[in-house]
Amino acid sequence: MSQTLTLQQLESFLWEAADILRGNMDASEYKDYIFGMLFLKRLSDAFEEAQEDVIRYYLDKGRSQAQAEELANEEDEYDETFYIPPEARWGALKDEKHDIGSVLNTATEAIEEYNPSLEGVLVTIDFNVKNKLSDSKLRDLISHFSQHRLRNTDFERSDLLGTAYEYLIKMFADSAGKKGGEFYTPSEVVQLLVSLLKPHAGMRIYDPTAGSGGMLIQSRNYLAEQGENPANLSLYGQEMNLNTWAICKMNMFLHGVYSADIRKGDTLGDPQHTEGGELMHFDRVIANPPFSLKKWGKETADGDQYGRFPYGTPPKDAGDLAFVQHMIASLNAEGMMGVVMPHGVLFRGSSEKAIRQGILNDDLLEAVIGLPDSLFYGTGIPACLLIINKAKPAERRGKVLFINGELDYEEGKNQNKLRQQDIEKIVSTFDEYTEVKRYAKVATLEEIAENDYNLNIRRYADTSPPPEIFDVRAILHGGIPKREVESEYIREEILGDFDVSRVFVEPNADYYDFRPEIETKEGIRETVGDADSQVIAQLERWWDKYRVSLNELDEQVAEAEGVMKEYLKELGYE
Repeated sequence: MSQTLTLQQLESFLWEAADILRGNMDASEYKDYIFGMLFLKRLSDAFEEAQEDVIRYYLDKGRSQAQAEELANEEDEYDETFYIPPEARWGALKDEKHDIGSVLNTATEAIEEYNPSLEGVLVTIDFNVKNKLSDSKLRDLISHFSQHRLRNTDFERSDLLGTAYEYLIKMFADSAGKKGGEFYTPSEVVQLLVSLLKPHAGMRIYDPTAGSGGMLIQSRNYLAEQGENPANLSLYGQEMNLNTWAICKMNMFLHGVYSADIRKGDTLGDPQHTEGGELMHFDRVIANPPFSLKKWGKETADGDQYGRFPYGTPPKDAGDLAFVQHMIASLNAEGMMGVVMPHGVLFRGSSEKAIRQGILNDDLLEAVIGLPDSLFYGTGIPACLLIINKAKPAERRGKVLFINGELDYEEGKNQNKLRQQDIEKIVSTFDEYTEVKRYAKVATLEEIAENDYNLNIRRYADTSPPPEIFDVRAILHGGIPKREVESEYIREEILGDFDVSRVFVEPNADYYDFRPEIETKEGIRETVGDADSQVIAQLERWWDKYRVSLNELDEQVAEAEGVMKEYLKELGYE
């Protein structure tokens, strides 16, 4: 057993546990057993650590070893950790040989009986599934988790276990493919949303589709990064999928968050966070609801007892704007929210248009942010972020900022990823609420109304380059038009401060030509090897487009014909 575990060691150790079960079941299934076993081991080790402190306390008070150990078995000695009954402690489980699944189920039931805050967290996992979890597999799993002790003192730093757990959630999401989107939002997208909302100590944060809890955890992390006390943040969430709810609860506990109020159930059909028959109100609401949820409950929404849908109800097969309206209704008077949405909510007509119009007329929408495609599990379509603020600053009233970040990302094999600079670019543009050519546009509500309340981002912030110039004279006779080289788009977006005299000469006032020493396209790269790749690509495009002109091709054809005639003449064909 090593002295302390590093993050890399712990991540590798946890992922190796998945290898034991891989092949017997789908990744979306075996994650529950790995999480459950990890949580059992952690609970037991943390209890043993606390138990030793209790024994030491009573020994210092003059009690005998036997008396101290007896007192340390009393449930009421443990206020700051979970009490684990003897039959559920790791020492009692690790040597089991037969009917192990049944023993584990009994252990989880006993833990929940003594710890009401854990009710439903562990018993959602059924270890006694013989066709998937044989005694042999469970023995291997228990043996694997017995390799390392998981006390606080065993970790390189205090947040190590929570960080490793998040890593495990991401790895399971990668393996689960499309199903991964049901419980995991890429951390970069979460970081972006949290950075836009800027939570502060003392606030109440709510995620109505909590998944595995990443948005709530990252809200705490943001506070720590800003030098504020992350413990002074009240976290609330609701999750419909029972197994995902259990993962979320475990995530909170493994991060040392014991006060988070995470409820089970359908948020749209049965919101759990209410006070006095009304919805609770929060300072920040953050979510990534399921895209275009079908059968979301339109039939009962018109008579909603909480009055959550003042702008109307969306279609029965697309619940996106039902989630948006629930989130708006859950904000306090100074509240702000950020939500991930499919682009369809920006331009679809009928009832969804009426909802958009109502939100805009009440001046709640602060920004619409377009993201690159293929960021999310389960879908390759691009998504957007809606930032809604019930207390928009005076200078932003009557306006909406459109940011088009579709081109800024790192390409991945299966999924694309937002880079740190992409996140910072969006956040700084939002904070400054400024226009950036082909990236961001501040539109007035009057402009949006003129566009029939269509929020399609490209209508306002179009990243598309202007139409390409084709100079007929240059195509026929060669030469690169100066007006094309010095056009605003080419100069600002591609060439930048590149000195074109490195590759061009000026035969006349209107055209450039490649330097005589650049005899082939490959010679361009040799001449400007230190230039940016997009500069080289543009120069090579100009070579293909204008250097091989129609006039030059005619000359080459005429020359080839002459050579061919000579061959024919030599062969006696005239």
